Amino acid sequence: MAEQESRVEVEIFGEYYTLKGDSSPEELIMLAHFVNRKMKALSGRNSRLSRTQTAVLAALNIAEELKRLQEEYDNILKIIEPEKDNNKKNS
Repeated sequence: MAEQESRVEVEIFGEYYTLKGDSSPEELIMLAHFVNRKMKALSGRNSRLSRTQTAVLAALNIAEELKRLQEEYDNILKIIEPEKDNNKKNS
């Protein structure tokens, strides 16, 4: 049976959006709150930013966080995978 698509109404930086996706409604709301917090933090540091500038900077900050976490994950895999290969050879 296929998963049902979730649909929720959220507010992000004063604008209302209908989000649809495979994630649970709670997950979609959590993601919207995360983006909203990022945008509000940026706006609080520089009130002269337009909505579009705030959104783009928030997206860039989130992309930077994702890249850093991906690099950390890849480094952890490099550490773990040689151990897995050694365990297979010793078996």
